[in-house]
Parts: sequence; structure tokens; C-alpha cells
Amino acid sequence: MPSPVASLLVFLSSAAVLVLELLAARLLIPYVGNTIETYTAIIGVVLAGIALGTWLGGRAADRTAPRRLLAPLLVASGALAAFTVPIVDVLGAGLRGTGPATAVILSTLAVLVPAAVLSAVTPVVIKLQLDSLERTGSVVGRLSAISTFGGIAGTFLTGFVLVALFPTRATIRVLAVLLVLGGVVVAIGLARAGAGRALGRLGADGSTPLLGIAPLVLAALAIGASLATDGPCEEESTYYCIAVREDPRSDSGRVLWLDTLPHSHVDLDDPTVLSFTYTAWYGDAIGALAPDGRPLRALHIGAGGLTMPRYLRSEHPGSMQVVLELDPAVIAIADERLGFAPGDDVRIVTGDARRAVADLVASAAGDAAAVAPFDLVIGDAFGGIAVPWHLTTREFTADLQALMAPDGIYILNIIDHGPRDLLHAEVATIGDVFAHVAVLERADGRGGNHVVIASDRPLPLDAIVARNRARGRDDVVVSDQALAVRVADAPLLTDNHAPVDQLLTPRPEPGADRSGA
Repeated sequence: MPSPVASLLVFLSSAAVLVLELLAARLLIPYVGNTIETYTAIIGVVLAGIALGTWLGGRAADRTAPRRLLAPLLVASGALAAFTVPIVDVLGAGLRGTGPATAVILSTLAVLVPAAVLSAVTPVVIKLQLDSLERTGSVVGRLSAISTFGGIAGTFLTGFVLVALFPTRATIRVLAVLLVLGGVVVAIGLARAGAGRALGRLGADGSTPLLGIAPLVLAALAIGASLATDGPCEEESTYYCIAVREDPRSDSGRVLWLDTLPHSHVDLDDPTVLSFTYTAWYGDAIGALAPDGRPLRALHIGAGGLTMPRYLRSEHPGSMQVVLELDPAVIAIADERLGFAPGDDVRIVTGDARRAVADLVASAAGDAAAVAPFDLVIGDAFGGIAVPWHLTTREFTADLQALMAPDGIYILNIIDHGPRDLLHAEVATIGDVFAHVAVLERADGRGGNHVVIASDRPLPLDAIVARNRARGRDDVVVSDQALAVRVADAPLLTDNHAPVDQLLTPRPEPGADRSGA
């Protein structure tokens, strides 16, 4: 095999492994969540596949003529890559939301074998290139380096280009087809070089053919199976698997799903409807802050379905609001399908909220009039079921405090179950910045949503409870000594140490509400 051809095969097969790894993450996240455990599972499984494939590929190349392995390896890897889509979609639907173990199981079933088969290409090509023991070091070193460069190229191509431009499932199907076609081209090339007489026929020495019909049939079946499943996304953005579903309880109700969670409920006909319990708690706190319905200056961290901006427009006319949202597609969905009407009273800033808040702080430091202090800050940004770690830290909380009026309140939604370690750590962190902190939660102590309320002035807790009771609820506000006892041993979350995913207990307790409703 000519050296340039060998280098190209190694480069492309290694790039394909990393393309598949990153796309597999996109497949899994709608079922198991966008957490560090998900990425850890995928990376670990793919690394195991690379190690296994390199080892077994090298052994196979020593026992079988390497030229007879290349084409079947490429075709088989294409078939296996195509199978990742139905494997994840079929099994993920049944295992949705069951924790990190699901990520490991789905990763293993979906990508371990294709990663191993693709990784077997490199040692097979190396064996073909080793025509002299005196060149062993240079051949192995060169092709190993090219393999690494291929992985880097696949990573950059996927993360910076493919994910932004094309749907995940379509990209995987195209990758599968390209691998199969690559196997056919390799078989033809080797046949013409004298390794065999023709594709699918016996070689000149009467041995087995370079590429039989069976691998091609398997590849066709795999690609067909991948086309039979569509996944849970109505729209797939750069960041989320997005779906809008009707609320069976209301003709005008709509629920926005991002990945594994229902993030927002809106009533297309009535913006004052706060159907999810935690958004109704927002309403209790906001009504206690401004019972006269006066205009507020509000900062929203996370847009979702823009439920709260619509609510403030209706209940506090004249409010000026800034919404920070990572994903422009979420804003587009809210505009097109969730009843949000753009206007000068709501300014949308797309991009990372941490960076946007830092920009606001810098603007305020340079010109105090440039950023008027906010009366209300609502934190409702999630990556999976956890608040992104860099939006939980003391440093970020201090930046928010710097943007707030002296009597402004910060309201933060936290989802946690079990021992509530994440909730307690976040309360302790916020309490290290603000003078007064309370938690609004269900009276029965069930896990799920908790709303943290903080301010530098005494909180209107009696008014919050009164509004809650007026809605027929019996939720409780935990504050002062009772809250201090809960968080006494909780760690502070800082930019240097914020293990949010590890503190979070994602599994619901028996009977707990998983939906956030």
C-alpha cells in the first residue's frame, strides 16, 4: 500500500472515531441528560473501544493477511455506526432519566464496538507498511501521530462545524455511508493492486474474497434501521433537543421540552397562567416584592418558553426586562410557537450567561447609568437537570448582587432529590453573598424543584406565604435558624470548586414529581 494511502486511511478512520464519539453524546443527552457523567461515560467507553480495537486489530493482522481485513473493517464500522441511532432511540426511550448508569449502558451498547472496529484499522495499516524491521519505529511513530491528528481533526470538525450545521442522526447516517463506500473503494484498489481479481470474487491465490456480499447487506440493513427512527427532537439546535407538546389539561397550554426535561409551560391565551409549581412560586415572590403591580427591572438567566417575561408584561406593565439565553433556537421557538411577542420592553441577549453578566458588571462599573439596578433577578438556566456549574458559584452570585438594587431579590430554581446536597451547597453559597436567604418548597418534603430567594434587605416572607395560601397551596418557606441548620455543613461553590453534578441527586424519591410541574 502506498504510504500516502496508508496515511489517509489511518487519518480518516481515527477522525471517524471522534466524530462518532461527539455525535453519540448528542444522541444520548435527550435521554440521560447533559451532565458530566454523560460525557464521562461516552469518553470512557470510546477510549475502551480504541484500546480494544487497537489490540485485537494488531493480533488479527498478525494472523490474517492484513489486506483482507481492511475493506471488511471499514464496511463493518459503517454498519455499526448506523446502528448507533436505533440502539440509542429504542433503548433510550425505555431507560430515560435513570441516572449515570444509563449513560454507561447506552454508550457501551451503541459506540463500544464501532469505536473498536474503526480503531482496528490503524494496526492493520501499520502491518501493511512494515516491510522492514529497520523501519518499525518510524512507521509506527508516523502512523500513530497521523492517527492522533485524525482524532483532533474529527473533534474540531464535529464540534465547530457539523453539530452547528447538520442534524445529528443525518450526520451519523452520512458517516456510515462514507465508511461503507470507503470499504468498497479500498477493496477495489487492493484488487487492482493484485490482492484479488475483483470485488466479491476469489483472489488470485484461491483464498477468500477481499469483500463479500454479507458485509454490504449488513450495512444496508443498518442504514435502513437508522432511517426508521427519528428520535425525540422536533428541532435539534446547537445545544438542545427541542420539542413543544400540547398540554392535555388545556387546549391553549404548551410545554417546552429541552433534552430530558419539560422546561416551561405557557398558556397561549393567558400569560398570567403559571402552571408549573416553581413558576407559581416565582409569582408568589414577585407579588410580595411588588404587590401594587408596579413596573420592575428584571434580569432573567435562561429564557425557556419566556413564561416569566410574558407574566411580568401582563402583571407589571411597563417593566423593562433583559433575558440571557444561550441558544438562539430557544428564542425562535418561543416567538414562533409559544406566544412570545418581541418588543422594546424585553431585550434578548444570546450567549453564555456568565459572560453576559460580566459584561453588564463591566458596563455598570464604567458608567453607573448604563445599567440601571435590577429589582428582580430570576435564575432558571439548566443543562440537563442541573444549573450549569459556573452559574452556581459565589463569584457569579457576587456579580449578580452588584447589578441589583439594594432591596432587589434574587430567585433561583434548583432541582434536587434525596439528601439535597446541591440545594444546601447553593443556599450556603448564596447566603455567603446576600444577607437574607430563604427556600420555598413543598410542605410534604418531596424532592424536585426548590426556589431559593435572597436579598440584602429582609425578605417579605409573610407576604409570600399569604399569596401562596390565597392560591390554595400549603407550601412552606424555610429560613433563618431552620435553614442555617440544614446548610451548616454544606460546602461553598466557587469558581475553583463547584462539583454540581456530583452533589446533585438526580433520581426521584418514590412518588416524587420528576417533571418540575
